[in-house]
Order: sequence, then structure tokens, then C-alpha cells
Amino acid sequence: MRLSVYFLLFSFSVASSYSEKNHAKKTQWHGFERHDFNSDGLKCILVIPDSPAKGLPWVWRARFLGHQPQADIELLKKGFHIAYCDVAGLFGNEVAVNRWDRFYDLMTQDWGLSKRPALEGMSRGGLIIYNWAYKNPKKVSCIYGDAPVCDIRSWPGGKGNGKGGGGAWKSALKAHGITDEESARAKVSPIHKLKPLAEARVPILHVVGAADKVVPVDENSDIIEKRYRDLGGNIKVISKPGIGHHPHALKDPKPIVDFILKHSL
Repeated sequence: MRLSVYFLLFSFSVASSYSEKNHAKKTQWHGFERHDFNSDGLKCILVIPDSPAKGLPWVWRARFLGHQPQADIELLKKGFHIAYCDVAGLFGNEVAVNRWDRFYDLMTQDWGLSKRPALEGMSRGGLIIYNWAYKNPKKVSCIYGDAPVCDIRSWPGGKGNGKGGGGAWKSALKAHGITDEESARAKVSPIHKLKPLAEARVPILHVVGAADKVVPVDENSDIIEKRYRDLGGNIKVISKPGIGHHPHALKDPKPIVDFILKHSL
């Protein structure tokens, strides 16, 4: 009981301090306190639970904060912080990874959150969670990918059966400093970044739509699943059959929440 009170008081004390220091905008997010602030060029968001769990665990959301938030909301109820650092338009490149390095230090050193967050990557958010985890495998408790992009040649490249991302392909090539031809050899995508994660025994969960036409499963999550298993890694894929377009999340987020709870607490 005393520990719970300590973490609660500590979290609110730090939140108040940072709100004043960084002129944070405080709002409510699904009934929880949300702080939007800028720190040394980083655009940051932190949602604070009413009763922080022991160890101050957190979910590091990549892209699209607020879209299909049911798992995040349930984890907030269980004492997790939800954090976000903007890396839009960078497609998981080195600039994005370096930006996340700085944000990790901010969250763990200045805010005192757990040193092993759960990474959550929805769609193109899959690029940054895997590319950052590749560099920092021992700083990750688990990875949850939701219809994640795992190969830029699939999306936005459209080099397989997917629709591709139109103009986003040129942006992705520019972000990584490669040409269309070089993209076939450049190992800049998550499908090439798995060995350190398997060696660190990072558990992975993917939720996918079997009929996804934007991020085809066979060009993305299927490759991750096979290669990770071949490396001895622990991975589970939840497939939603017969769902087209580019679907996300589960109506009942319990399997996602249970996975993150199991590997974070």
C-alpha cells in the first residue's frame, strides 16, 4: 500500500514539475491527465494513470495516438503511463531512432519511468519500434505490432501485392538516403532487424487482418513471424480473417493487455 502511494505521489510530483518547466498543455484523455509539451526539440505526449503501478511501467506508442485506443485505456486503468514522441515523416530512419533515444532518456531519467517500456507500433509505426528496438534490445519489455509495416518495399513501396503509398515512397527513400534500386538491398526495414531481439528474448505480438490490402500480411508480419521463430524468438500473431482494407486492434483488447501485463510487470 505504501509503495502504491509513493508511486502515485512521485508521478504527480514529476508531472507538475515538468508541466511548469516545459509549459505543458494539460488536458483530459479518456478521463486521464494528458500532458503535451516540447523538450529540446522533441514533440512529446504523456498520459498519466490515476494510480501508477509499481515500477512505473509504460507503453511507448508509435504514431496515431488515439486511434483504436482501447488497449491503451485498459493499461492506463492498470497503472501504465502512455507515452508518445513524434517521428512523423521519418519512416524509422536514423534521425527517428536518435530522436527516440533522447525521448527514452527523458522518460526514464527525468520522469523516472521503467527502463524497459512496451513498444506499440500501429501501421507505419512498426518501422520505428523495430528499428529502435534493434539498437536497444535490452531496453524493451515486449513489442506489440498492430498491422505493422515491416518492409518499406511493401509499404509505401508497393513492390509486391499491396497498394503502396503513392508519394510516400519518395519520402521514404529520401528519409533513408537510398534510391529505388538500392532499396532492394538496403537493410533498413524491420524484417532485417530481428537477431538482436531474439538474442535478448524480446516477446512479440502482432495483430493483423488476413485480407489487408495496404500492408499485406505475407509481405510483412508473415516474414517477421517466420524469421523470428527461426531465430528462436517468442512471437504470437493474432489474425482476423475476412477483414479487408487495413484494420487495426481488437474490439476486446484483453489479449493485447494480458500480453503487455505479462511481460512488463
